[in-house]
Amino acid sequence: MQKTELKRLNLTSAMNQQRTARLTGVWYLMMAISGVLGFMVFHARIFDPTNSQTTLNNLIEYESTARIRLLFEFAIVVSQALAAAYFYKLFKSINEWKAWCVGIWGMVNSVAILISAIAIATAIHIASPSVMITDKVQLIELLSAINTNAWGIGGLFFGLWLIPMGSIITESKRMPIWLGRTLILGGVGYLLSVVVNYLDIEVVNNDLLTIPATIGEFWMIGYLLIYGIRKKVN
Repeated sequence: MQKTELKRLNLTSAMNQQRTARLTGVWYLMMAISGVLGFMVFHARIFDPTNSQTTLNNLIEYESTARIRLLFEFAIVVSQALAAAYFYKLFKSINEWKAWCVGIWGMVNSVAILISAIAIATAIHIASPSVMITDKVQLIELLSAINTNAWGIGGLFFGLWLIPMGSIITESKRMPIWLGRTLILGGVGYLLSVVVNYLDIEVVNNDLLTIPATIGEFWMIGYLLIYGIRKKVN
């Protein structure tokens, strides 16, 4: 009877862990989709990094597009926070200290993007013709810089959360070892890309430094959604 009960409990635990893995994959996928659409598609339609007057004009003329951009920023913040929480839940039984690192550093990156969302929301408000403020162009330039640097410097914690995530995978072998190694390499690449960017070093192409992270992230999303997580090896 005890063996049957233990087997049932183990089966229930394994099913719960698989459910957690797939929910983690869902939040991670939502984060990726909202990031691509928000930052890489809609952002350039509104924010011109070389001309704040153009940005102001876009905010006025294409206000609905600007608000869609803001909604995607909200989606990134929420999905990043939920992904971080679910990664902690998924990994805590494997290595609780590293699971805390993944969760906390993922949350900090979510807060960095939250600052970006606040800057965008404020820019939309200031740009409104009903708001009587002088020097709107200068304010828009300031808010655009805050938005850009929230993403840029936030990359430090985006890189940091990939490193313990990859380390847990390589040590536990609950997912492909090379997935873990790719994530670690991607995390280091993100950290280097931030340093290179803010030191204004032109020798290294920043896009090359973040390629391993992109590969690792989409590999992780696919693995979580399709396979979940492997059974614990005794």
